[in-house]
Amino acid sequence: MTSNTLVNKATADSSARASDLSILVILSALMSFSSISTDMYLPALPTLVDELHTDIGLVELTISTFLIGFSLGQLFWGPISDRLGRRLPIAAGLLLFVVGSIGCATSPSIGQMLGWRVVQAVGACAGPVLARAMVRDLYPRERSAQMLSILILMMAVAPLLGPLLGAQMLTVWSWRSIFWILAIVGLLALIALLALPETLAATHRSSEPLGSTLRSYLSLIGDPRLNVYAVSGGFYYGGCYAFIAGTPFAYVDYYHVSPRAFGLLFGVNIVGLMVVNLINTRLVTRLGSERIFRLGTWIAALSGIALAVDAKFGWGGVPGLAIPIFCFMSVSGFIVANSVASALAAFPKQAGAASSLLGAMHYGSGVLSAAMLGWFADGTPWTMGWIVAAAGVGCLLTALLQSRSSLADGKLQQAPC
Repeated sequence: MTSNTLVNKATADSSARASDLSILVILSALMSFSSISTDMYLPALPTLVDELHTDIGLVELTISTFLIGFSLGQLFWGPISDRLGRRLPIAAGLLLFVVGSIGCATSPSIGQMLGWRVVQAVGACAGPVLARAMVRDLYPRERSAQMLSILILMMAVAPLLGPLLGAQMLTVWSWRSIFWILAIVGLLALIALLALPETLAATHRSSEPLGSTLRSYLSLIGDPRLNVYAVSGGFYYGGCYAFIAGTPFAYVDYYHVSPRAFGLLFGVNIVGLMVVNLINTRLVTRLGSERIFRLGTWIAALSGIALAVDAKFGWGGVPGLAIPIFCFMSVSGFIVANSVASALAAFPKQAGAASSLLGAMHYGSGVLSAAMLGWFADGTPWTMGWIVAAAGVGCLLTALLQSRSSLADGKLQQAPC
């Protein structure tokens, strides 16, 4: 091989890495819209009660309505992107997000804000659902799992910085400034979209009419190549949202942890998630996404059971909750990226619809588990503990039972790109 050939190859490799990095930065920003849309204004919830002359229950409903809109909205964007390409639907979603954010910033009442939060959520969900589909367009199964782990690693900064930025905005302006900032973020993402290539070639787009979307979803739900990962991931997300909704009470109210210590206990789980995602990027190409996914479900089930036992009997106090929670949340790095990559690998022409269905099931299960936390609350961390344990065991059993059946039928082979 001549020196010119080596130089050209090195230049091409360097250009490919730079292209991958720029795409990852933009996609990670798109995937962060769920976190920034909620985490940034969490410090402002008490202020909203006073300024909008309402009660805490209605203010907390602004989170639930966002999650519902975010969950159901994903079912809308995926099929459209399979037919029209990825960039146009993302641009439409970002515009809707900007409009919803401005609506929230100018809302004179809690009723109007609840409505604008739904608009904001339907726009925000276009980014994550189509970012996952774009990764599927660009990379084969193991590589896409690796790239999704990197995306999750990069977007994990959002829940760490969101509350801090929101609290800072409250000190210099008001809660309305938070939503103005979100609108600006949406506009910046829209500008950045100009640098993102269209990843779905015209020859790979679906020719099915949009009216057949329901039939398409029904066929996907019945396909074991998707539901093995969608249901298992749904269980896992249910456990995650039980943790998010339950730990403020378990730590602050029940064990009287200070707000600052609670922030540290919450943040360490994000750090664990980032570390495990980094490990996943190194292991997935050597061990395979299926094997690592199974390992993650085992850890989720065992740590969920440990949390339930500690919560029931009060063993270990705060560390008795914090350690199994850390294990459960960190293993997201093994479960989420690998399950999404494996689920989408079999549907190159329906990646948008498949990604939509995955996202809707994941966030829908989160809404359900958070509601269950309120329904079965008994004044102790036990409710959170058994919900997380049930979610972890469900995640494992679904993965084991369904994937064994699918593998026996030869249905989990990767479809060609």
